[in-house]
Amino acid sequence: MKKKLLFGFIVLALVAVPLLAACPAAPPAKEKIVIGQAIALSGPLVGGVQTAGGPVYELWVDEVNKAGGIYVEEYGKSLPVELLRYDDTSDIGTMTNLLERLILEDQVDFVFPPWGTAWLFAAAPIANKYGYILIGGPGGAGELKSLNLPYFFQVLNFAETQAPALTGIFNEVGVKSVAVVFRGDLHGVEYGGAMVPYFEQAGIDVVMIESFPPDVTEDYSPLLKEAQSLGVDAFLAACYPWETGPIIGQAIAYGINFNAIFCSVGPYCPNTFRDAFGADVIEGVMGGGAWNAKTSPEAAEFVDKYIAFTGMEPDYWGALYYYSSLQHFQQAVEEAGTLDQAVIRDIMATTTYETALGPFWYDENRYFVNHPGEIGQWQNGVYEVIDPGERRTAPPEYPKPDWPAPAE
Repeated sequence: MKKKLLFGFIVLALVAVPLLAACPAAPPAKEKIVIGQAIALSGPLVGGVQTAGGPVYELWVDEVNKAGGIYVEEYGKSLPVELLRYDDTSDIGTMTNLLERLILEDQVDFVFPPWGTAWLFAAAPIANKYGYILIGGPGGAGELKSLNLPYFFQVLNFAETQAPALTGIFNEVGVKSVAVVFRGDLHGVEYGGAMVPYFEQAGIDVVMIESFPPDVTEDYSPLLKEAQSLGVDAFLAACYPWETGPIIGQAIAYGINFNAIFCSVGPYCPNTFRDAFGADVIEGVMGGGAWNAKTSPEAAEFVDKYIAFTGMEPDYWGALYYYSSLQHFQQAVEEAGTLDQAVIRDIMATTTYETALGPFWYDENRYFVNHPGEIGQWQNGVYEVIDPGERRTAPPEYPKPDWPAPAE
């Protein structure tokens, strides 16, 4: 009898072992989703982060948590989001080190992007190496497309779509000649380089092409004076906000005006550009972007929401893009029902979701294409979309008005 019982236990054990092996283990308990971000909290980029990009991620996290978190079926509950940020001090090398720390040491669930084109270009291959989704934020580089990084999603529009739009505007208003100056980094070289062929193909004479060193306090008056001496219709600067301000300020101080003035990064910000100079002063200045509260009811709602959260208006280039990309991401996570990056990546790459920006999807290169606008221009205190086509919110103002006379 004992032998029969022993034999029975052995048979049960042999049957149970494969059955237990076939049953997937329950996922470990999880109480929150941690998202890491290495971004400039000090250094030259900090102004851009504070006014054009940074607060959007904070707003989204706050909004998600107030709604109870992100529901993940794998855990059978909604998980709150924690944003873990490190200061990259506006240094690319520091940013890459911190990004790896977030992934390898902190083992965050997801990562958010840094600020700036060259920073994003450096971050994307690292995130891809470790199989982390990186949704592009403030920055864009055409070279990233050639790298074909499957976990990188480009959100912001940049030179490849803005160059033809600006060329179309210049053709429409009658620009015949242009001076192009650019900062000597990835953004400046790529942006300025993309514009020139479009201008030339359209018969617009590019009579001046010059670079200037990035990340230094610079006297831009020689460039402005040279362009003025050549009698160009339009002046274009591929630059960042801390260069845009001095370029416009020095043009005002020296009374140097052109029929069209365009700066790639900086004019879109109502707080540090429009309000710093005054709406009447920067009337007619063009820049990258664009959208405004007239773009859609959802865009107007986002403006109100952003003001309520931060106490200031959003930037009228990237803010709506970044926010909408996060809404798209959240819906992809909820559809995936897991925090598995590969599963979420595949859903993001192939699925359209409704967002504050409207239908949001990525093309075959994982680039967002439903842009609300490419080029903006300040008109009566509003950053109007002046692209040719149905998304235009106002026709371009040309020629640009003279700078107001200095106060006595």
